[in-house]
Amino acid sequence: MDYPTLQNTQINSVPFVFIDNKTVSYPVAPLVSAKFYEVNGVKTLKIRVTLYIDSNVTTNPRVETPTENGNQLELYFDYDYTEEIPTSCNVWYVELDYTSATVANIETVVSYLKDLDPETSRATKTTP
Repeated sequence: MDYPTLQNTQINSVPFVFIDNKTVSYPVAPLVSAKFYEVNGVKTLKIRVTLYIDSNVTTNPRVETPTENGNQLELYFDYDYTEEIPTSCNVWYVELDYTSATVANIETVVSYLKDLDPETSRATKTTP
């Protein structure tokens, strides 16, 4: 089951092209920001992510349910990645709120852009 998002949207209208795509590691690691705030007295972690995904992939990336591993929150964004280096990418903006009984203990958010088949991924570590 996909984790509920506030937004999961392609934000470019024309495919994005890296100037020298041979120097970019694919899949491109997510760009992530995380910040605590309160909603009706409940501590919540706001997570905003930008994903660069091959422009031939037109379906929204899936967001798996986040998992806490000690003081670390792990997020996986799934998509179908071809093993070829893409010539262009679509840029996806994903925003979600995360809360739990132990959300205040989270010190690090690790986000993975994960290929579904075969499984490969790139990660980014962020502190709220």
